[in-house]
Amino acid sequence: MANFAKPENALKRAEELINVGQKQDALQALHNLITSKRYRAWQKPLERIMFKYVELCVDMRKGRFAKDGLIQYRIVCQQVNVSSLEEVIKHFMHLSTQKAEQARSQAEALEEALDVDDLEADKRPEDLMLSYVSGEKGKDRSDRELVTPWFKFLWETYRTVLEILRNNSKLEALYAMTAHRAFQFCKQYKRTTEFRRLCEIIRNHLANLNKYKDQRDRPDLSAPESLQLYLDTRFEQLKIATELGLWQEAFRSVEDIHGLMSIVKKTPKASLMVVYYAKLTEIFWISGSHLYNAYAWFKLFSLQKSFNKNLSQKDLQLIASSVVLAALSVSPYNQTRGASHLELENEKERNLRMANLIGFNLESKLETREVLSRSAVLTELVSKGVLGCATQEVKDLYHLLENNFLPLDVASKVQPLLMKISKLGGKLASASSVPEVQLSQYVPALERLVTLRLLKQVSQVYQTMKIESLSQMIPFFEFSMVEKISVDAVKHKFIAMKVDHMKGAVLFGNMGLESDKLQDHLTILAESLNKARAMIYPSVKKSSKLGEVLPGLEEIVDKEHKRLLARKSIIEKRKEEQERQLLEMEREEESKRQNLLKKTEEAEKKRLAAMFEQQRAERIRKEIEERELEEAQALLQETEKHSKRGKKKPLLDGEKLTKQTLIERALSEQLKERQEQEKRLQKVAKTMDHLERAKREEAAPLIEAGFQRRLVEEKLLHEREQQLEVELSRQRHDGDLKEKIRLARMLENKMIFQEKVTSRRQAEFDQRRVEREERIKQIIQARKQERDMKRKKIFYVRSEEERIKKLREEEEARKREEAERRRKEEAEHRAKMDEIAEKQRQRERELEEKERLRREALLGRSAEGISRPSELPAGSRTTEPGVVAPAAAAPAAGKYVPRFRRERPESSGPAPPEPDRWVKAAPSEPEQRNAGSRAPPPQSDSWSSGSRAMRALPPDSNRFGGGSGGSSSSKPEPWRPSRARNPQRG
Repeated sequence: MANFAKPENALKRAEELINVGQKQDALQALHNLITSKRYRAWQKPLERIMFKYVELCVDMRKGRFAKDGLIQYRIVCQQVNVSSLEEVIKHFMHLSTQKAEQARSQAEALEEALDVDDLEADKRPEDLMLSYVSGEKGKDRSDRELVTPWFKFLWETYRTVLEILRNNSKLEALYAMTAHRAFQFCKQYKRTTEFRRLCEIIRNHLANLNKYKDQRDRPDLSAPESLQLYLDTRFEQLKIATELGLWQEAFRSVEDIHGLMSIVKKTPKASLMVVYYAKLTEIFWISGSHLYNAYAWFKLFSLQKSFNKNLSQKDLQLIASSVVLAALSVSPYNQTRGASHLELENEKERNLRMANLIGFNLESKLETREVLSRSAVLTELVSKGVLGCATQEVKDLYHLLENNFLPLDVASKVQPLLMKISKLGGKLASASSVPEVQLSQYVPALERLVTLRLLKQVSQVYQTMKIESLSQMIPFFEFSMVEKISVDAVKHKFIAMKVDHMKGAVLFGNMGLESDKLQDHLTILAESLNKARAMIYPSVKKSSKLGEVLPGLEEIVDKEHKRLLARKSIIEKRKEEQERQLLEMEREEESKRQNLLKKTEEAEKKRLAAMFEQQRAERIRKEIEERELEEAQALLQETEKHSKRGKKKPLLDGEKLTKQTLIERALSEQLKERQEQEKRLQKVAKTMDHLERAKREEAAPLIEAGFQRRLVEEKLLHEREQQLEVELSRQRHDGDLKEKIRLARMLENKMIFQEKVTSRRQAEFDQRRVEREERIKQIIQARKQERDMKRKKIFYVRSEEERIKKLREEEEARKREEAERRRKEEAEHRAKMDEIAEKQRQRERELEEKERLRREALLGRSAEGISRPSELPAGSRTTEPGVVAPAAAAPAAGKYVPRFRRERPESSGPAPPEPDRWVKAAPSEPEQRNAGSRAPPPQSDSWSSGSRAMRALPPDSNRFGGGSGGSSSSKPEPWRPSRARNPQRG
């Protein structure tokens, strides 16, 4: 979090971040500044920062950030400059509305784009699946993605502003304006769900206002301005609810208005009451409450007649006719007859509630059906003269239905009146609160009333009537509809009649004589006669039945016995199953009890741990409070030391001294000083105003006189300058005429010179054009030859490169083949040499073993003659010829021969040359040819084995062959690898 020395620095930093595209960082920087405790005193730069802050919030649709920032700014400027908060909020709503309108203008189909039931709800799963599965990317989906988010944000904006401005006496007008704009938003875009939520929000705000009466800056509803704002808001809510068709919400709005009137104990203006009763008539008519609708129309008629001085006679007749027809439309019988006591009590409470809404103060002891009734409202209309103000058709209809007794002709006389009444109605020019009255809406209820009156009067005259005759008497409905109406009337004890479809007749009866017992008297009579007959003629066939049953009694007993045995086994099985279930239930109960015990122990451990944490937190809190108390005392002492004023607010006994208390006290002192300073400034400003006004009053005549003098001087100056300008214009005109005459003589020479210049330039242009075309042809020919030469060079170079590349690839392939062949030959040669070396080592091991055995034998014989070595003859020191000869004859060429095998007696000839064991025998011709191209094989193994054999020989032995008589020339040449020359490289 960056700390800024001045708020202007934060604003500059935010603008820099916005310029580089980092709006989120800019918003976070401004948010940190606004929510910081360092800037809690209002100053002018904070207002500019808030403007920029709300602009960023709107651009990024960050409603949560906007709400936090506005709440903090309200805290800052609540007591200092409330108008600044009002300007910021207006700017915020203006930006949100502008963005929403821009998004709406971009969408072509607004109805499809806003087809969302709830702006606060997320996308439904089926919508998400459709967006992923469907390949359709239509305009409706793009409109939904473009328009709906901005309307969601606009709705959040209205909610945020209402939440911030609620129950604040300094912001009542802005609160009412925001509510009206939110209502218009719901009306314009048909947002019924949001309208219900908006009504609930406003209702909760008023409830909290009445609940928390000790709140600071609480609006005073007894003030006329505040009451008028609240009433205007509720009446606007009522209008929008009726326009949207939300009748339940409209009725709740009516209750809100009545509750507000009850709180302040004041009656609103007559114009508002007219709207109130006009909306009540619509609500009661839609709900089917014709009695309450009639009373509402009666109150509306009274208000219009009393307070509307511009009401015309035609409009008065229409309203009076509506009142009379609404009263006639009420059902003539009581709907609550035969209801339970609880239903009657509920109906009584409902009537009291409706009567309070309409404006009648009823005593709770009176029966509501005696007060709010059809007869009472008709009597009231006649006594107050409402019937006299109605049209003649309505009067005639009233007399036919309420006063005359015409059982056969009432329907035929009423029908033309109803046709005339259905054509009456229209807009009211002099009653703006009641825009339109249509008497045709009462015709269905009046036709039903006429049907009931006819049935009632006919039932008093006739006992039986044919269905055809009754249908002809009632032209409004078919007989099936008449039958439904009569069933409801019979149910509520209005008439007594029965319909016999088999005979095609309607039977009328007397309600006083008929009862429940008389209705089913034939059934009771039949049952009594049946009992009497059974007593007079008892049954006599019991013995014969017993005799018929006895022969099959044994079979029946056996079947019954088997059935009982089967039943017993079933019962045993059920008992066992029940016992097993009981055991299982006991086990389950035991396991549940164990689990419950474990849970109880765990809960107890958690409770103890929570208690320990709570005690620890309480201890820490007390320590913090003690530390804050010490800091507060130190701050109080320091404040008393540095205080320059002698006035100090004394501390009350028992007052809790905290740092927050001292800070609030200091802030209140600063606020008081600021208010006193403002009062002094206002006084000085008033004095300066009076002084300036006096100066201007004295200076006004002088200024007027100077102005008149200036007018005269400027008029003379204007006339003089105008004359001078006329003279100069005349002189210039004369000079121009002379110059024209002088230059007219040279016109012919000018034309000749112009023709010469033009022809010369044309000839030069043609010559240069020909030269340029020739030069262009030469350049084109040269470039063409250059391109041909370049193409040939490129072709030659590419051909040569391809040939060289092909030769290089063939050489590399040949080299790879030769190297592969050499590797194979070297591997074969190495394997052959390893085999030869292994055989040589094997022979050496055999010879060493034999030598070891011979030495052991010699050492055994030499031990006997070691005391007389001089007695032996000279020839005995050498090995016997018979012994040596086989050994000497044994070696063959290319094999190792020990020294004692190579020694011969003096008489024998020179020993044949022994080949050196380190020298390989001369290879044959094919081997030489093969070895010519081989590399020398590794000789590490043969050299090591040979060195071991040399260490085993005597010191004076010749490592390279026989004795002194041997000829070195007879030794074979040692084998050396020949470096065969590569014929391809030669």
